[in-house]
Amino acid sequence: MNKQLIYILLSLLFLTACGGSNKPKDTDFSDEFNIPDSVIYDGNLQISEEAMDDIVQNISSPVEIAALIKAVGVPYSKNYLATTDYVDNYNTNFKKAIGLGVFGADLGYQNMYNKTGSVIDYISAIKTLADGIRVGQFFDFTTLKRLVSNNQNLDSLMYISVQNFNQMDRYLRENNRSNLSSLIVTGVWIESMYLLGKTIKESDSVNAELSEKIGEQQIILGNLMLLLKNYDKDPKFRSLIEDLTEIQVLFREVTITYEKGEPEMIEEDGMLVFKQNDKQFIDISNETLFKIVDKTIEVRNKIIQL
Repeated sequence: MNKQLIYILLSLLFLTACGGSNKPKDTDFSDEFNIPDSVIYDGNLQISEEAMDDIVQNISSPVEIAALIKAVGVPYSKNYLATTDYVDNYNTNFKKAIGLGVFGADLGYQNMYNKTGSVIDYISAIKTLADGIRVGQFFDFTTLKRLVSNNQNLDSLMYISVQNFNQMDRYLRENNRSNLSSLIVTGVWIESMYLLGKTIKESDSVNAELSEKIGEQQIILGNLMLLLKNYDKDPKFRSLIEDLTEIQVLFREVTITYEKGEPEMIEEDGMLVFKQNDKQFIDISNETLFKIVDKTIEVRNKIIQL
């Protein structure tokens, strides 16, 4: 599965309204300081598109997480979702970007369970936040609402969104706003972890697949922290990094080992390619699992606290 940034966020199910290459002029202003985003601290180093893809390529998409939860037979729970009732309180660019990721993960969860009745509220919230950071021009929300309301094929919506969300991410990068892309990815990750954690806590027994998926996040969180630390001179980023560091410390008790497998030749896209069949083993005790889950829930609730 190709999990580049756009695929990570495809559960947002966005459809573009801009088919050409013309881009609106970036006139967004910081909510806090009333100065252009380009003047705000934009990182210690310029992160290339290739480096960004390398960092996030292993972050599971919200759809993948939701599919895993559903596959193990865990019923849908609306109580797991972040509320959209106070979306207007996401009143800074920082909060809006994280909120986009959080609501995107929740939207993927709802779609996996075909809960189209409540999806509209989340689409509307996403539209508000996207407009707030001046990327709403990339999404045709009217068409999206119609397709979701008519219960259209989810795969078709995701296919369309893959290419178009990339336009938004590229636009943010080209306008020195890659910090917002980093926050969106963080919102997706923390909410997906939250959904996994709540599912584990409310299950009668610990499911091995869900436990392993949590353990996998040791490496993924490390990569995400590298991305966020590029902006650690920003006080808001620094506070977020401190919260996530508390989770990262707990992951030190997780052991991940690898066993090299025999390569095999397979057909892929009409070509013969070699596939390396390496195996990954995750050692995570139930005690460590619940420590990580509890701390993740705590940090997520702090992030969405308005």
